[in-house]
Amino acid sequence: MRDMNNVFHLAIPAHDLDETYAFYVEKLGCKLARRYADRITLDFFGDQVVCHLSEDIDQEPKMYPRHFGVTFRDKNQFDNLYNLAKQREIPFFHDISRRFEGLVEEHLTFFLIDPSNNLLEFKYYHDDRMMY
Repeated sequence: MRDMNNVFHLAIPAHDLDETYAFYVEKLGCKLARRYADRITLDFFGDQVVCHLSEDIDQEPKMYPRHFGVTFRDKNQFDNLYNLAKQREIPFFHDISRRFEGLVEEHLTFFLIDPSNNLLEFKYYHDDRMMY
């Protein structure tokens, strides 16, 4: 079981660190932890995302099987992020939709796409027992 004092770590490719910084820090509101010539480390909603300079960029990204993001417990936080993304004109890969309507695992979801074609999914389950 996860100790909430620990953080999840994810490393992703980035083709341009200035664009990556603008997307994650200036638009999405993540906190920059460190920056080096070959990577930036971010506080991504309480977890650690490291964007490594790379030429290995997915030219045709698909939602499945690879993406990452946050599942919110609080609907207001989900709505606030969605509204922020719209307001700041952050590129959407897939706008908000409802999945599994009428079932216990029903949830709202939207996907953003970063400048290196990494896909970010943000979700909110109406029944928080379905988060895992």
